[in-house]
Amino acid sequence: MLHILFVCTGNTCRSPMAEGLLRKLAKERGVDVEVRSAGVSAIPGTSISRHAAGILQDEGIHDNIVSSQLSGEAVAWADLILTLTGAHKRHLLQLYPDAIAKTHTLKEYVQTQESVAADIRELDSLYAEAEMNLALGTEPAAADLQRIIEIRQRIPSFDIIDPFGGSREDYELAAAEIRSALYSLLDKLESLRKL
Repeated sequence: MLHILFVCTGNTCRSPMAEGLLRKLAKERGVDVEVRSAGVSAIPGTSISRHAAGILQDEGIHDNIVSSQLSGEAVAWADLILTLTGAHKRHLLQLYPDAIAKTHTLKEYVQTQESVAADIRELDSLYAEAEMNLALGTEPAAADLQRIIEIRQRIPSFDIIDPFGGSREDYELAAAEIRSALYSLLDKLESLRKL
């Protein structure tokens, strides 16, 4: 069984919707996964937003999802960590650099262009090296910083919009983005299972 952890900011909107939706969609398709979610700035035990709860209920999902703070235990539990934005991914990797091989944004993980995938791998490596240099008290190489800028300008955005504080329509848009990416995720997991 594959353990998947979704990560967003407060764990009250995007990652709980992703958690509930994936659990339902995977069950419908017979994909064996266990799903959790967490937030990089969550207040543990907080209820998910009413609009997120409403969207899940409309999907027939009545899971009792409450927020949890990202932890080393959750990172260790996960086989695959899918963040909802690049900022969440960078934050997570600053705290847990050993998780680099299993951490991706949801959208980047399901994208299929090899040139984009190669850019993402290079960018992750450059970020990790820059963080290491800063931790050791040295400045990252100017050429590496320039290369980071070049790659970031080329890569499409992999962020799921943040509906926090918005209308039900804002949550519907975010849920549609998440749902579309989850269909691609399940396709990818099914194809990997057949290998």
